[in-house]
Amino acid sequence: MPKIIIHEVGLRDGLQMEKQVVPTEQKLKWINGLMNAGVDIIQVGSFVHPEKVPQMADTDKLFAELTKNKTSKTILSGLVLNEKGLDRGEKCGVEMYCMGVSASETHSKKNTGMSIAEATERIIATALQAMAAGKRVQVSVQSAFGCGFEGPVPHERVLGIVQRYLDAGLKNISLADTAGHATPDQVEKLYEAIFKLDSSVEAACHFHNTYGMGLANVCAAMKVGVQNYESSIAGLGGCPFTKVAAGNVCTEDFVHALQRMGFRKEINLMKLIDLAKDFAVFFNREMPGLVYKTNPIIVG
Repeated sequence: MPKIIIHEVGLRDGLQMEKQVVPTEQKLKWINGLMNAGVDIIQVGSFVHPEKVPQMADTDKLFAELTKNKTSKTILSGLVLNEKGLDRGEKCGVEMYCMGVSASETHSKKNTGMSIAEATERIIATALQAMAAGKRVQVSVQSAFGCGFEGPVPHERVLGIVQRYLDAGLKNISLADTAGHATPDQVEKLYEAIFKLDSSVEAACHFHNTYGMGLANVCAAMKVGVQNYESSIAGLGGCPFTKVAAGNVCTEDFVHALQRMGFRKEINLMKLIDLAKDFAVFFNREMPGLVYKTNPIIVG
């Protein structure tokens, strides 16, 4: 099995649903805590209009502060929707760009105001521009396993977008279960089909736990060789442009499961649990994650 890479998205996907705006200083504290715990990639924020997503208004400032005299090996990623976002990212030191296209026409229109075809053209052009600047790029297919508005999404449509990415030379590809509709058998079939298109794909996944299937789908992805996993500290998150929004696979729960299976023991699980507790205190409510409440099973 290839090394499992953990891409922490709590500071972006996790916070975008929160009405209580988090101060920049608090975000920096959490991000530094995640770095110290040993996660591989942290998605610092998204370059969106601050009036539409006020929680992301300080993304430029966060990157500028975090990349100044940076010594951590953790990669700092940012989500962009278009060329304007890329331009902002270039000015503040983004190390890895994430961008994607929805496989649902309804979700695409609600999320970006564009059709699937329009969004695909624009995202590929933006991704190639970022690659030309020497940056790491991950492209995604959102609503890859189903849509809260449209229901089932045909695998052929998802694979069509993936093929467009591959034709453009984009091989770091994530499938996002935006609506949380995925089942383990779907996950296996779709990733197997992608690996048949190109066995050198650097596959990633982003599962939501809307219907309690998050970790089961992660295990299915591991079974077929997916390497990169997007998760959220404390289980926070949800897309505000889908029908039923719910949190991501919980980072500390995922790491706990990995370590019980003998993987990624170098990640400091207790630091992640302490961070989850800090999130619960800050938002003054119980978080979706489990291990921070039950305490972990320690494996020697």
